[in-house]
Amino acid sequence: CNQCVFAVADYVFFENSSSNPYLIRRIEELNKTASGNVEAKVVCFYRRRDISHSLIQLADKHAKELEEEKENPTETELTEKQKHQLRHRELFLSRQYESLPATHIRGKCSVALLNETEAVLSYLDKEDTFFYSLVYDPTQKTLLADKGEIRVGPRFQADVPEMLQEGEADDRDQAKLEEKLWDPECPLTNKQIDQFLVVARAVGTFARALDCSSSVRQPSLHMSAAAASRDITLFHAMDTLHRHNYDLSSALSVLVPAGGPVLCRDEMEEWSASEAAMFEEALEKYGKDFNDIRQDFLPWKSLTSIIEYYYMWKTTDRYVQQKRLKAAEAESKLKQTAAVIPPFKLLLLLLLSDSNKPNPNQISMTNGKMATVNGAGPGAYHAAGGGRACESCYTMQSAQWYSWGPPNMQCRLCVSCWMYWKKYGGLKMPSRAEGPEERTSPSPASNESRSRGHAPRQSNHMVPMRNSGSPKSSMKTKQAFLLQATRLTKLARHMCRDIIRLRRAARRPFVPINCGAIKAECKSSFNSS
Repeated sequence: CNQCVFAVADYVFFENSSSNPYLIRRIEELNKTASGNVEAKVVCFYRRRDISHSLIQLADKHAKELEEEKENPTETELTEKQKHQLRHRELFLSRQYESLPATHIRGKCSVALLNETEAVLSYLDKEDTFFYSLVYDPTQKTLLADKGEIRVGPRFQADVPEMLQEGEADDRDQAKLEEKLWDPECPLTNKQIDQFLVVARAVGTFARALDCSSSVRQPSLHMSAAAASRDITLFHAMDTLHRHNYDLSSALSVLVPAGGPVLCRDEMEEWSASEAAMFEEALEKYGKDFNDIRQDFLPWKSLTSIIEYYYMWKTTDRYVQQKRLKAAEAESKLKQTAAVIPPFKLLLLLLLSDSNKPNPNQISMTNGKMATVNGAGPGAYHAAGGGRACESCYTMQSAQWYSWGPPNMQCRLCVSCWMYWKKYGGLKMPSRAEGPEERTSPSPASNESRSRGHAPRQSNHMVPMRNSGSPKSSMKTKQAFLLQATRLTKLARHMCRDIIRLRRAARRPFVPINCGAIKAECKSSFNSS
């Protein structure tokens, strides 16, 4: 097709930053704003990198329990690479909604509830496929299983008696357990029963002709005959035949007593046209909340009568016409508000977003050709970042390079790994710069949604610059500063050697030091001395 249409219930990628991984959302509504733009009301899904380390441990524990509960555990042991990439496919559903511009959609994806009977490798084999099994509450910071409660006990299940042995008689009194309404082994033939039902319909039609209120509701003969053929008339006729032991003469005399023919009417006939109109109006307003319908619109009707009328009303042509009309309105609204993005534009937004707006992570623009730097020969490849290989796949050749990770490390990704990072929020291969749970911010200019306050701190020394042909590095040094430690800090280095562990901390510069424990140790040392 020459268009990609994104509709309600689609799972899509949203781009909130040129540097961050895509957001994964499910479209709930598509609405057109007063300015003519299309906004999508979406359900939020979160990645592992978006939640705290304690909740990640809880999720891993839940996954381990599921694996242990399986009758047939996974036979094939996953490699470290597969385990690493499988973490990128795990999402956490939330009940949180937000509105995003439809122009930020970058493609479709697939999200499914984790199937415990399916091999986990099947998710890696499918492109743009994710799974979830837990629900994340960003307000309460909790993880819960997305499963309904299994109701077990005498309140929900019947007590099944023991099965009778072959030849054993059932000593229970069936009359106390059930009421017999019809005997299929009655002496009447099917032809006699059908003839009796025809007579019952004829009696019902004649009764409606004698009834003044019925002649107003069904002014024509065929409408009266149709009303007399409803289930209420047939049920009454068969019940009369059963109560008189299938004696046709006795049953006929009951259908036409001395006072006139018996008239049987259900809720569809009992309700007037004005009451039916009020019910449809109430149903449009309250839905199937029959208590509110009765309280605000039809207080003179019983709740049983309203519910019975609802299910009969669903069998009428009136309901079918309204259903078709609503479907047509929904389709018309969808056509007006559906977000339509041509594939070529989608591709440009994914790979060449620098042509629309500056991408702080893009090291150079090559227009699809191998990049060269500073007048190098046609066979030389782009060597920004000191000629480093791709941080993920370790290739040295790429049509385009993107800066990634802390600026002082000057890591970079090739086009393929950059797209993997954008879609899955991690690297194809485990990296030292990536960290244990892929929580590294990709660049100093990114993560508006999580680290607006962190961006100035990260870019305190380096800021990304566009390659303008200068032989210097693409990272420009800012003004240096001096951090002078206080006397108490200098004393703490010597007094709390066991807590600080300077050599270990120097090897792990991005792991925070427990300052609270250091202060407490210093305070206790001063008090004791």
